Amino acid sequence: MHKNTRYFHQVASAIRRNNKIDALLINGRLIQNQARIKVVIREFYKDLYRQEYVFMIGFQEGMVKKIDGEEATAMKVMLSIEEIKMAVWDCESTKAPGNDGYNMNFIKKCWNEIGKKFAATIIMFFQSAKLPTDAKVISKVLVRKMRLVMPGLVGETQSAFVKGQKIHDKALIACETVQ
Repeated sequence: MHKNTRYFHQVASAIRRNNKIDALLINGRLIQNQARIKVVIREFYKDLYRQEYVFMIGFQEGMVKKIDGEEATAMKVMLSIEEIKMAVWDCESTKAPGNDGYNMNFIKKCWNEIGKKFAATIIMFFQSAKLPTDAKVISKVLVRKMRLVMPGLVGETQSAFVKGQKIHDKALIACETVQ
């Protein structure tokens, strides 16, 4: 038992010796004092990770424009059957069926037979604000309309609502950077 304890103590001591920094060469100068080595390493990392001055955008400068009258009018224009059809074709065909039991593939394949009635149901939602049908198509229609005005509404300091990015992308990048 005593031999095992001495053996592990020797291994731990050897590891400690191997992990110790005996000297550093900084700008052509050899530093061997342990206290000075700690200070030099600390200063190196302080300098490496110091916070640089970054121009801060004030509250007013970060504001984005509002939708102008022309854009607002365009957003209010009632949908056409063609716009609704394009929104249907934007939807994934094989996803789970909606409340009505049909998936988008069915609606696409049967568009010639049911398209006008389906579009009328979507238009009825925009007229009455009552949700009678598949919310996927309504959300796609809204997304297609909003794409026209979003570039002017999203400021440089915002990372959400940018095409091709997800709201959590910046948080993930920050976590990866910290690690």
